[in-house]
Amino acid sequence: MRKNFVEELRWRGMLAQIMPGTEELLQKEMVTAYLGTDPTADSLHIGHLCGIMMLRHLQRCGHRPVILVGGATGMIGDPSGKSQERNLLNDETLRHNQECIKAQVAKFLDFGEAPLSSTEGDTNAGEPSNKAIMVNNYDWMKDFTFLDFAREVGKHITVNYMMAKESVQQRLNGTARDGLSFTEFTYQLLQGYDFLYLYQHYGVKLQLGGNDQWGNMTTGTELIRRTLGNEVETFALTCPLITKSDGKKFGKTESGNIWLDPKRTTPYKFYQFWLNVSDDDAERYIKIFTSLDKETIDALIAEHKQDPGRRILQKRLAEETTVMVHSQEALDMAIEASNILFGKATKEALQKLDEQTFLDVFDGVPQYTIQKDQLGQVASELFTTTANVFSSKREIREFLKSGALSLNKEKLGDDRPITADDLIDGKYLLVQRGKKNYYLVTVD
Repeated sequence: MRKNFVEELRWRGMLAQIMPGTEELLQKEMVTAYLGTDPTADSLHIGHLCGIMMLRHLQRCGHRPVILVGGATGMIGDPSGKSQERNLLNDETLRHNQECIKAQVAKFLDFGEAPLSSTEGDTNAGEPSNKAIMVNNYDWMKDFTFLDFAREVGKHITVNYMMAKESVQQRLNGTARDGLSFTEFTYQLLQGYDFLYLYQHYGVKLQLGGNDQWGNMTTGTELIRRTLGNEVETFALTCPLITKSDGKKFGKTESGNIWLDPKRTTPYKFYQFWLNVSDDDAERYIKIFTSLDKETIDALIAEHKQDPGRRILQKRLAEETTVMVHSQEALDMAIEASNILFGKATKEALQKLDEQTFLDVFDGVPQYTIQKDQLGQVASELFTTTANVFSSKREIREFLKSGALSLNKEKLGDDRPITADDLIDGKYLLVQRGKKNYYLVTVD
C-alpha cells in the first residue's frame, strides 16, 4: 500500500487547498507532480523550503517529483502576491542560477545518476522511475512564437476567466502602485502552458505550489481540459503560506533572507535562526521543515512542554534543518561557534571559524577599529586610549589583577604588548570582560 501523501501533508500542516479527486489519484497510482520556482537568484532561501519539502515527501511516498525552473517565466515576473514587476534576467544568468538551484535541491530529492529525458517519462512505456528531474520552461518556450502562442494557448482561455483571478484583481484595483502590465497578465497562461507541456511530455498530472499560486494552477488544469478534452483530468494542491506566530513574514530577518547557500548565510547564522524561533513556531516548523515522523515529533512536543526552558524543539529543529541543508560537519561547526559565546572555548576554536562565521558570532557586540601601526602598545594603553573598551587604565588593571580579562579566549595575565601575533584571522582581537561582555577590535 502506497503511503498517503495527502495525509502526510495534512498532519504536518502543509495542506491548504486541494482539487477533488487528488487524494484518490495519489492512492491509485504513481503520480508525477511538479513544482515551479523562479531562478531569480543563484540560491533558494528558506521561503522556498515548504515547497521543496512537499516534493521530498511526495518522492518518499512513492511518487515522482519534477522541479521546474522558470527560465522563461522568470524573465517576466509573476503578479501573485507581488506589488511590483521583477527584474528581467539574461539567459546566462538564468542558466547559472538553475545549476546552483539544482545542486541545492539535490540534497532533498533523489535525482538518480543522471537527469531523465522526456521519453523516459512517457506514460506509455510502463511505470516510470520516481527519480526526480529538473526542467526549465525556457527550453520549450524560447522558440514558441507569439502567433503560435496566441493560436494554441490564448484561444482556449477567455479574458473574463483571467480577469477573475485574485492576483490580477489585486493589481488592477490599486493595491499596487504600478498597475499590471500585459506581460504579467499573460503569466497565468504561460504557467498554464507549462502544465500542459509537462502533462504531454512527462505525464505530469499534479501541480504543487504555495497557496498564492492557486489561481495560476487552476488555469493550467482548465487549459489542459479545454485543449485535450474533458476526459483528461489533472489536479492541483497547495501548501499554506508560512508566517511567524506574530503574523510577520517567515524567513526574513533584519539583514534580509535566510539563504540556503552558505556563502550568503553561514551555517552558524542558519542554525541560529531556527534555534531562536518561538515555542509556537517551533511546534509548527518541526512538522513542516523536517522529515521526522509523527511519533517522534509528538514525543518531542510533549517533552518540550514539560520544560520549555530547555528549548528541546528549537534545538532539534535547528539540528535537523542544518544537517539537511548543509551537512553534519556544518552543524558541528555551528554548535561549536554557538558555544564560543555561551560556553567555554579556546583560541584554537576561534581560529577554526571562517571569517564570516566569526563575524556572525560576534554580530552586535561593541566594535572598534584601530590601525595596524597602533599595535605594539601594552593592553592598558591599547584598550583604553586607542580603543576605549575600558574607561581608564585603573579599570583595566583591576580586571587584569582579578583574572577577569581575556584576549581571544585566553586569560590576559599581565599588562603586556598586544602584537600582530595576537590577531585572529590576521585582523581581529576579541576582548572579553568577565563572562559575558565581548568587544571586537578590527585592525585595518
